Amino acid sequence: MSMHRPAISAIAVVLMIAAGGALAETPNLGKPISEADISAWDISILPDGTGLPKGSGTPAQGAAIYAEKCASCHGDNGKGGGPAAAVVDDRPLAGISAANKTIKNFWPYATTIFDFIRRAMPFPAPRSLTDDEVYALTAYILAQNKLIGETEAMNAETLPKVKMPNRDNFIIRFPDRI
Repeated sequence: MSMHRPAISAIAVVLMIAAGGALAETPNLGKPISEADISAWDISILPDGTGLPKGSGTPAQGAAIYAEKCASCHGDNGKGGGPAAAVVDDRPLAGISAANKTIKNFWPYATTIFDFIRRAMPFPAPRSLTDDEVYALTAYILAQNKLIGETEAMNAETLPKVKMPNRDNFIIRFPDRI
């Protein structure tokens, strides 16, 4: 049995050396991604508004877009009734269940609303909205939740200043990233 150990060790060393060489080689498929291609997908918005694009929108503009592109899933005026959750709701936060969490009672930053709409909406065609449409929809949802006035425009300067009701109830896990 002890004679097999040196042989197994030698085979293991040979396999590690061969594997290292194989890992260095690539099949040369595809091409390196360009900075322009990366920037098209690098659309993260930070809580302080870093990354927000140019553009603006008002609740009135958002109402028309909402009726056309959002109401079938989120219900009339954002109050639910479709297959997706309501985006307008006055319920207080009553527990940790996702069913109890709403934009108004849970979400800590208005910039997160913009980021989510921009990335994921509308459901059948994510990332199809213009930046102005996303600002308008965000303004509409904020106004419907009575977090901003009916005539306030949202843009890269005004959106980060919206104080969400639950903002101070979060423990920032990585405060150096804000």
